[in-house]
Amino acid sequence: MQIALAQELTGIAQFRKCGFYTAYIEGWGLYCERIPREMGFYADPYSNFGRLSMELWRAARLVVDTGLHAKHWTRQQTMDWLRANTSKSERDILTETNRYNVMAGQATAYKVGMMKILELRELATKELGGTKAEGGKFDVREFHDVVLKDGAVPLDILEENVRAWIATKKKA
Repeated sequence: MQIALAQELTGIAQFRKCGFYTAYIEGWGLYCERIPREMGFYADPYSNFGRLSMELWRAARLVVDTGLHAKHWTRQQTMDWLRANTSKSERDILTETNRYNVMAGQATAYKVGMMKILELRELATKELGGTKAEGGKFDVREFHDVVLKDGAVPLDILEENVRAWIATKKKA
């Protein structure tokens, strides 16, 4: 969704419409996976199982990314760790080992982006005195608009945008 919105932006250079900052793009994706739960779409813990199983898989990816690039694991060590700690198929294990072997930091970027968006949301909620339902000025829909309004941006620029929005909302 955020890519489609970025491609529709006007008044910015074409390369900005197609920009790709992994932490932003994938971080937004991971952040969005939490929204159905927040909105009450999961009627019971079993409904949330798929989301949780993917969250566990992403945690395993963080271990693999770190193992390969910081601890210098071999492909075999990586595959052995995945076999011992996940329920993924041999094909998935091979694919993910190859993926993270050549894409250092990708798994970490996903999670860092999601955590930054959550951090900014918590900051905005606190600074604006809570949600509108709680008597504050924070509206999650407006927050999402701010996060998406400029297309893919580095996380420091995203933080500047959110802080500027907070300042504007405080004055209103």
